[in-house]
Amino acid sequence: MAGLDLLPAVIDLVAVLLLALGIKGLSKVSTARSANGLAALAMGLAVLGLLIQQPLSAQAWLWIAIGTAAGGLLGLVTAQRVPMTAMPETVALFNGCGGMASLLVALGVALYSPGGAPGLVEQISIVISVFVGAITFSGSIVAMGKLQGWIDTPGWTQSSLRHGVNISLAVACLAGSITLPGAMAGAPLWVLVVASSLLGIGVTLPIGGADMPVVISLLNSYSGVAAAAAGFVVGSQLLIVAGAMVGAAGLILTQVMCTGMNRSLVSVLFGGALGGAAPVGGGGDEAGYTRITSCSAEECALALEAAERVVFVPGYGLAVAQAQHALRELSKLLEAHGVEVTYAIHPVAGRMPGHMNVLLAEADVPYEQLLEMDTINPEFPRTDVVIVLGANDVVNPDAKSDSSSPLFGMPVLEVDQARQVFVVKRSLGAGYAGIKNALFELPQTAMVFGDAKAVLNGLLSELRSMGVGKKVAA
Repeated sequence: MAGLDLLPAVIDLVAVLLLALGIKGLSKVSTARSANGLAALAMGLAVLGLLIQQPLSAQAWLWIAIGTAAGGLLGLVTAQRVPMTAMPETVALFNGCGGMASLLVALGVALYSPGGAPGLVEQISIVISVFVGAITFSGSIVAMGKLQGWIDTPGWTQSSLRHGVNISLAVACLAGSITLPGAMAGAPLWVLVVASSLLGIGVTLPIGGADMPVVISLLNSYSGVAAAAAGFVVGSQLLIVAGAMVGAAGLILTQVMCTGMNRSLVSVLFGGALGGAAPVGGGGDEAGYTRITSCSAEECALALEAAERVVFVPGYGLAVAQAQHALRELSKLLEAHGVEVTYAIHPVAGRMPGHMNVLLAEADVPYEQLLEMDTINPEFPRTDVVIVLGANDVVNPDAKSDSSSPLFGMPVLEVDQARQVFVVKRSLGAGYAGIKNALFELPQTAMVFGDAKAVLNGLLSELRSMGVGKKVAA
């Protein structure tokens, strides 16, 4: 019997060790897949360790089995079918699911505690789990809706009215939190649930598209905090450890995103929306350009064939076109021709943290070729050709020189320092910030209009017809 009593603790210990190994393995692309499996196994063991401590009936086990099978099947189907372009929305949805899970756990303990009234630590944990879990859920659903294009930014959310509404909701949350310990199943609990859910909507709804990478990272941090609080509620050591890790990592990543945009977290959450008026995924007014030079894939291929050093700058347009594999084929062709190829990755490229890294890893691009902004910027002056693929605001030189620009002060990839720049875009539409890009009118810049995948395949065809591909065959 003593051995059985120790079994949950042993399972938790093994799970914590597996989780630590999994997180360590995520630091390298080559081990990330197996590391993700270890982390998933760790969480599965944590759930098992928690369940065997509970006096559950056969009917309860049946419902748990049904819920596990349904959730697992839904997760499997989603993971297999979601396209890379929809990954940000999927991450936001998963963050929301994590917040809702923590909220439901806290509500279950608050409404039905078999051991009697929860203790002080459990009461505080319930308050935190309900508050953060509800904000995470509603905020993540709004973020997903905005990324998907289902939800627009209402005009009133850009006025000072939103601050009054959010402050009122925060006061209601505070009132519910203070009175909740004395009435766990009473009105204060539901006041806290409703007010927190509305606060999550009120805070997320005004945020513009350009700030979405920061919001996704912050919501990820919130889900970790809610999970850690839920761990205290149910007495799960692994949930506490995992939640704390996710919360801390998400907060650090959020700060990295803010630094990459030269915006403080306060200005993101409570300031004016950056790119709020621009449609999701780009677009905007094409007027205002007077010195645009365009070229064909053949002209671009001639420049690539003569280059010694080429830098690719991937953006959301690359993900939309699902052109990562065509880009990898082009890179290998150039490398076989003796060209030095690298990829410039801006911290907020794409629509979620690490979006471009994941996209290129899917096409087996070597990790050592992915260079961060601080590393690649000094290299642009000696770069022969830069190919910008669907990126916009992160390569806008006005961020360095035009103090009237909304992007002023934001660190950008200094592609304008290269000898020749080709920008692959479907149109002259603006990026998330909704402004002109001065890069397009520079004398060394040429626009290659078209879908990124079609343009890259055209470049491959042109280079092969010029005999570049013969070295690969040899």
